[in-house]
Amino acid sequence: MGAHQVNSAYHRRVASPSELGNSTSRRLQYTSSALIVPIGSIEQHGPHLPLDTDARIATAVAAGVAEQLRVAPGGEWLLGPALSYGASGEHEGFAGTVSIGTSALRLLLVEFGRSAARWASQLVFVNGHGGNTEALSAAAALLRYEGRDVAWCPCSAENADAHAGHTETSILLHLSPSDVRVDDLVPGNTAPLAELMPALRTGGVAAVSEVGVLGDPTTATAADGARIFAEMVAGCAGRVARWQPDRDGRLR
Repeated sequence: MGAHQVNSAYHRRVASPSELGNSTSRRLQYTSSALIVPIGSIEQHGPHLPLDTDARIATAVAAGVAEQLRVAPGGEWLLGPALSYGASGEHEGFAGTVSIGTSALRLLLVEFGRSAARWASQLVFVNGHGGNTEALSAAAALLRYEGRDVAWCPCSAENADAHAGHTETSILLHLSPSDVRVDDLVPGNTAPLAELMPALRTGGVAAVSEVGVLGDPTTATAADGARIFAEMVAGCAGRVARWQPDRDGRLR
């Protein structure tokens, strides 16, 4: 997709929030800057969505949050480049998935946080993949124990389905519509996630869905995607503004 795509918050910056990569060391040396970093994954998202779907959503949500925080009173929030590989072992039954696992992701986040906290006043990770939660919780808890002001928040929405279904497909139709293979949309397993968990834990997503979809993407619309995306941005921005991390660093 070209950079001219009007409604793409992934390919087109959201109102140009300040970005870590475009800053200079001198500029940051004497300022009190906080850092917001998207966390995603590279994993199968059925036959119709790109492998970097979670990273795209996390990046767009983090950019929206950074913009909201930038115009609010307080210190400057910088948007960091996404950490796009995550813990996606449950998807390794499908080609294209690249998982670094929970242990490696935890270590990466800890070392990232220790280094960034040398100059950043606060650090928040915006998570786009549920499989990253264990690593994020463990890393944030340790970093906070060490005295670093680190937290994380999920890209969450009410009544969201589990994977590559209505929710994620709608968001991608809003953010990157030309990257959604609409001719390949097929329903997946629509059973409640709680019912699927025993089989998921032992056999991964392939054990419960031949197409790798948990939900029904055929009902997705760009209008729903815009609404869900706005809910994710507003929810995460509110948590960051309140800054009330629990014992595992998750913002309430």
